[in-house]
Amino acid sequence: MSNLTIPRRTTSRRQLRAVMAVGVMVASMLVGFAGTGSSATSLPGNHARSEPAAVRTLSTGWTVPWGLSWLPDGSALIGERDSAKLFRLTRDGEKTFIGTVPEATARGSLTVDANDGVLGIAVSPCWEEDHYIYVMHTAEEGNRIARMTYDGSTLGDYTVLLDGIQKDVWHNGGRLKFGPDGYLYATTGDAQNRVLAQDKDSLNGKILRMTADGKPAPGNPFDSYVYSYGHRNPQGLAWDPQGRLWESEVGENTHDELNLIEPGNNYGWPACEGSCTNDGMTNPKAVWPTSQASPSGIVYADGDLYMAAMRGKRLWRIPVDGAEAGTPVAHYQGQYGRLRTVEKVPGRNTLWVLTTNTDFNGRQPAGSDQVLEVELTGGDSR
Repeated sequence: MSNLTIPRRTTSRRQLRAVMAVGVMVASMLVGFAGTGSSATSLPGNHARSEPAAVRTLSTGWTVPWGLSWLPDGSALIGERDSAKLFRLTRDGEKTFIGTVPEATARGSLTVDANDGVLGIAVSPCWEEDHYIYVMHTAEEGNRIARMTYDGSTLGDYTVLLDGIQKDVWHNGGRLKFGPDGYLYATTGDAQNRVLAQDKDSLNGKILRMTADGKPAPGNPFDSYVYSYGHRNPQGLAWDPQGRLWESEVGENTHDELNLIEPGNNYGWPACEGSCTNDGMTNPKAVWPTSQASPSGIVYADGDLYMAAMRGKRLWRIPVDGAEAGTPVAHYQGQYGRLRTVEKVPGRNTLWVLTTNTDFNGRQPAGSDQVLEVELTGGDSR
């Protein structure tokens, strides 16, 4: 080793019907949707919050970048979904190809509407000891979670940790992150087979939680990999400073969701899209009309959750206080196209945002995607 210290919606979504009134919760959310940068609604006990400000292009020449995870030296590993290539990107914008994920398959391109391939990436929290990186990707038989070593220059020792996750052209989920408890979390979509989301014996339509060796994590609610269920196409995972887990989810025709995840809870799909009154099902903390979101990655920064929107082509800022979410505010609407992933730069009050304009829906030429750096100003930089 070196001494380096470093969704697809169904066809009916394209013919989006008018959003119907669904009660007070949606109406209250819509108050903030037209904003493009005004302050979000305050919640009791909130500290002074940062505001997204200057944006600069850090790196160009990308084609559907998807997963991002930080190395200890502050650089990041970023994967391209369709090419299965992994790159290291420094804070100065220096981009280095490090290898290709073995056995990864993808159908997505500018001519094929698909959302499979190399998805989430997670660097081991014990990097200094093991030099492991984890990836979630599509293979011939389905979706997998695999582990590799990275010695600072090349990838090696590809090992499958979990397979048997059904795949489809769309609804593969794919976010992969280590939580503050040291366990690995993964989001899986329903693979366009709705009944799987409610089947606790299935790995699909779930948030999974596992050890670094790929075993079900101790304390999981069903003595399996399953941590929560009833998800359609969960795309983003983020923890706040109190360890609460938040998740963004792509809906079907009416609502996209922000959920507060509790172990063992049922988040409703396919019986519920957005809020409902079904017994035993957990309602979202915030919802969006599908034309304004199609959410992907989320991250916590300085009292807010930031959520990348693909179809909505904006960065949503959602204030949170405890287990409650305030009114979302839109930033940079339409300025940078489809946004896929957002992560906070360690030790700095800035965000990195990956665009996804070179997929089928974005229709931009290969190499047109960017890594953007967003400065957060004001607040107390928590």
